[in-house]
Amino acid sequence: MAGKVAFVTGAGSGIGRATAKMFAARGYSVALADVVEAGLRETETQIRAAGGECFFTICDVSSDASVKAAVDGAVARYGRLDAAFNAAGIGGEVGKMLGDCSMDNWGRIIAINLTGVWHCMRHQIPAMLANGGGAIVNCASTAGITGAPYCGAYSASKHGVVGLTRTAGLEYAQQGIRINAVCPGMIRTPMTQAEGMKEVCDTLAAASPMGRLGEPEEIAGAVLYLCSEDASFVVGQAIPVDGAFTSQ
Repeated sequence: MAGKVAFVTGAGSGIGRATAKMFAARGYSVALADVVEAGLRETETQIRAAGGECFFTICDVSSDASVKAAVDGAVARYGRLDAAFNAAGIGGEVGKMLGDCSMDNWGRIIAINLTGVWHCMRHQIPAMLANGGGAIVNCASTAGITGAPYCGAYSASKHGVVGLTRTAGLEYAQQGIRINAVCPGMIRTPMTQAEGMKEVCDTLAAASPMGRLGEPEEIAGAVLYLCSEDASFVVGQAIPVDGAFTSQ
């Protein structure tokens, strides 16, 4: 994929980092975006050590202006945009029933997980149309296709990402932009291994059909497929990558 350019949010850790590294390994130049500079620097170091091309920009996806600057910066540096993975997201408060969810928690999760994806797509789409098309993958969740007790705001945000993906996929299918979503199950990332989450995730993983957590690279592989010509007839889909969790 020499000459192709990818844009990845949430690139400072977890699934975003793994996907950025895989894009670079496949020959893409990669624009790395995240709100945490230290994580971005580490991702950049790892990609460059492996011989890849990348640069990073601090980006808060809840800010439309911040996203516009990041996308514009990628196009200014590399001249085009071919692929994007919108992975930035937060888990927020967990373990609380919907009636106990705070206004602050609801607003922050929706602003980052859902409105942030819209901010990204609304600037990525014109950039891709300018060079004849491309592929966008949004990071949803199994919580976006099933209910997720005690994670009401998170589940609502991810259901929103799935709806936004399907709608955008229909709107741009004939304009050369394929838009899909991946729906990860329990993946071993800093977010799922944080204090208060690790025990929950380990319990769910043990009860899943494969009996384990997924790895970030397993999501990255699905993203790279969806951005490739091998997926040229896949559009508007929300694809679970969850070790059969949602097949139960």
